[in-house]
Amino acid sequence: MMKKALYFGLGALSITRDHAEKFFAEMVEKGEISRDEAKNFVDEAIKRGEEEKGELRKTIRQEFEEMKNTFSYVSKSDFEALEKRIRDLEEKIGTGIQGE
Repeated sequence: MMKKALYFGLGALSITRDHAEKFFAEMVEKGEISRDEAKNFVDEAIKRGEEEKGELRKTIRQEFEEMKNTFSYVSKSDFEALEKRIRDLEEKIGTGIQGE
């Protein structure tokens, strides 16, 4: 129960080791937890944060792949290649886009 409250309160995804250590140092100073408990909590919070960050990255990649498969899109390099082809064709037929 305390661990769940800790993770929620600290925001496991955004916590840094420095912030966690400061937070727990204050708790140690107040006598709320021991140094060993503080070290264990910091280590576990950082580990869990890294795991959750990895899970979030995996989810984002999956969503991105799904969007790519759902929607039509043109990569930047494909777009630039098409622009070049258009310019080359315009030069061949002697026209150009106004304003260039």
